[in-house]
Amino acid sequence: MSDYEHILVDKEDGVAVVTLNRPEVLNAMNNKLNAELQKAVLRAEEDDEVSCIVITGSGDRAFTAGGDIHEQRANDDLEKEGKLDRSATVRALSGYEVSACLKPTIGMMNGLAYGGGAVLASSVDMRIGCERTQFRFLAAAYGRINSTWTLPNQVGWPMAKELLFSARIEKAEEAYRIGLLNHLVPSAELRDKTMELAKQIAANDRKSIMGIKSLMLQQKGRSLIDQWTMEKDYAKHVLPGAKAEDAFPDFIKRKGR
Repeated sequence: MSDYEHILVDKEDGVAVVTLNRPEVLNAMNNKLNAELQKAVLRAEEDDEVSCIVITGSGDRAFTAGGDIHEQRANDDLEKEGKLDRSATVRALSGYEVSACLKPTIGMMNGLAYGGGAVLASSVDMRIGCERTQFRFLAAAYGRINSTWTLPNQVGWPMAKELLFSARIEKAEEAYRIGLLNHLVPSAELRDKTMELAKQIAANDRKSIMGIKSLMLQQKGRSLIDQWTMEKDYAKHVLPGAKAEDAFPDFIKRKGR
């Protein structure tokens, strides 16, 4: 019996494939899914049979549409009542474990990646997309802050600023042009292309690959944990995140209370 409710995990030729599996809500990331994803990545990192990790979404519409707004609203209510410890979930929700994983990670971008989905996508090492792939870094539109420590490492400062400040939709061809996608292929070829690259990586010496990644993380201007901590502290002490009711009024109005 699977240990997971909201993700699927398969292994193939040294590659762990982790699938976000809530297709009925476009693989929206609730606390349980996030905790399961973190657990699966840590397990794969410790598994000597795994040399590369692929993360994707189920269905053909979304990698993940981002955070589960309904759960966020419920959590906001619990926090008002003093019944919620936000610190218990902050790290799991941040994508830190995915970004800091010493084994290479690939995003198989089968559809849209909005909000928290874009954060997760920018936390992996590489992304392979298809014509359905879209990104949207939404935080600035909703009175929040994220991706300051992930996106610049993927596309550089000027383009990261443009995407974060504008909160615009970035479609597949433009994402490929700016380097947010390593490869862009037809959707029918997405899995084959992703697994081809993953297996090429997995066929190499695992310790060498992990050493390369470890050094690359350490040799940035600041360590990954410093960048992550700065963003978390700013969001906590300088600009606390907007509550779900304020951040997503249009969504809530459409869906009803």
